[in-house]
Amino acid sequence: MTPRPTAPSPSAAPPSGRRRGTAAALAAALAVGTLASCATGGAPDRERATARVVAAGTAPTSASTAPVAGDGTARVLAVSLDGFNVAALDRLGRDRTPVLHRLLREGAATTHARTERELTDTLPNHTGMLTGLRVEADRGGHGVTWNVERPGTTVQEAAGRPVGSVLSAAHDAGLTTALFAGKAKFRLFDDSWPGAVDTFVLDERPRSLVARAAADLAETDRDLTFVHVALPDLVGHAEGFMGPAYLDAVVRTDRLVGRLLAALAADPEDAAEVRVVLTADHGGRGPGHSDPTRFVDYRVPFLVWGPGVAAGDLYALNPDYRDPGRSRPSYDGAQPVRNGDLANVALDLLGLPALAGSLLDAEQDLDWE
Repeated sequence: MTPRPTAPSPSAAPPSGRRRGTAAALAAALAVGTLASCATGGAPDRERATARVVAAGTAPTSASTAPVAGDGTARVLAVSLDGFNVAALDRLGRDRTPVLHRLLREGAATTHARTERELTDTLPNHTGMLTGLRVEADRGGHGVTWNVERPGTTVQEAAGRPVGSVLSAAHDAGLTTALFAGKAKFRLFDDSWPGAVDTFVLDERPRSLVARAAADLAETDRDLTFVHVALPDLVGHAEGFMGPAYLDAVVRTDRLVGRLLAALAADPEDAAEVRVVLTADHGGRGPGHSDPTRFVDYRVPFLVWGPGVAAGDLYALNPDYRDPGRSRPSYDGAQPVRNGDLANVALDLLGLPALAGSLLDAEQDLDWE
């Protein structure tokens, strides 16, 4: 990918098409190893939960001014692992978390990405993933500083201005979208961009939610699917992050991701077209994750995986980005990879320009090939 000197406007022409892998190649890659065997099983979800499905309307309400059709080069599965401490992968090893290890090994990946600098909580960071914005509204951010359900509120109200999202941009371009959410507070996104989410599923049982997402992936040609896997965070808060129960939850989360990939592998066309973007909203250790100055809270993974994606370290592929080591960089100067890069990376994969006014990967120069 050739870096762009400026962030494109919503009406700009989409970037040139990406290289495509063959259906057979990816289907074979998915079938080999442990993905299929890890797609099912695991202990039942212990958390009490409810389920709700909403089919949204059709009226676009994003901040973008003109729909731009994607070039059809890819479909995107975005996955957020809520409360995922990367150190769990080292603790558990490849034998117990084979799917996530494989994605990190075969994709353009890093385990040294960063959350939003201001906050390491679920809702602010997921808002950043969808908008490509930092948190602080008076510095151009999205303004979502709370982490509980607030019925009737919107991202636009928090920001004090129109704000678009990867969901609204895809919808306005005539693409289809789905959001599978594991927490009720994610209604914020359906309320903020009404009509932009063609299928909104709220199910607080992680295994049930992933089963429904996998069925949707297998049965539809959805262009953009966002799946929020809440299991690590739910168990972390109940039993302690990085304790035995939490590590078991990470093992089960690995199986859940495997189930999503197995749904793609079942159809050669899906296998050839869908790229995966995976990250996390925060880490955690002990009782929580809400200290934005603590390394275990602000360190997260970020990876892109699928046909045409290079296997390698994201920082090696992107010398303009800075590996932060254990530091917590500001938004000035050379940037680390951040979870908020997800929005514009996903739009780039879909052949669409960056979100107007976004901060993170606003030039869509984060390279994965």
